[in-house]
Amino acid sequence: MKDRHVLSVLLENRFGELARVVGLFSGRGFNIDSLAVNVTTDPGFSKIVLTTRGSDAIVEQIVKQLRKLIRVTKVVELSDERAIERELCLVTVQAGGPTARQELERVVSLTGARVVAFAHAAFTVEVSATSQEIDQFLEMLRPLGIRDMARSAPIAVVRPGAEMAGESLPSLGGVA
Repeated sequence: MKDRHVLSVLLENRFGELARVVGLFSGRGFNIDSLAVNVTTDPGFSKIVLTTRGSDAIVEQIVKQLRKLIRVTKVVELSDERAIERELCLVTVQAGGPTARQELERVVSLTGARVVAFAHAAFTVEVSATSQEIDQFLEMLRPLGIRDMARSAPIAVVRPGAEMAGESLPSLGGVA
């Protein structure tokens, strides 16, 4: 059983469609852990990438219910091996002394993060990575003193050449 599931939902870009998807979850007692929505390369369609938790059987039921919604074009579960997933995280940390700055510099170089703003005693750092890597990044920064943090929902796409259990990529500029 896999506990965390990432779903990609392609649907018509019409008023109220996101509410229908969210309503499907809440109406059946399922929780959405994170949600990212945007217009695709075709402005007539939107893509929702959401994460939820539950057994494989529960998520299979969710997928079946999503596919029954009239304006939903495609639903794909994005597995770890067949998808590329990223989150964005912005963190402001204390770094008043030289030791703290050296530690921040070490963390930034180890993680591929970058400093996007700074003041005398604080730095704002940006990183784009998987959910697990962001968790590790935050743990590395915690001893410095995190003043503020904002984290996006995961976004994900199918890896080029990866086929999803008989699914083919849709024709909307590679949007899955």
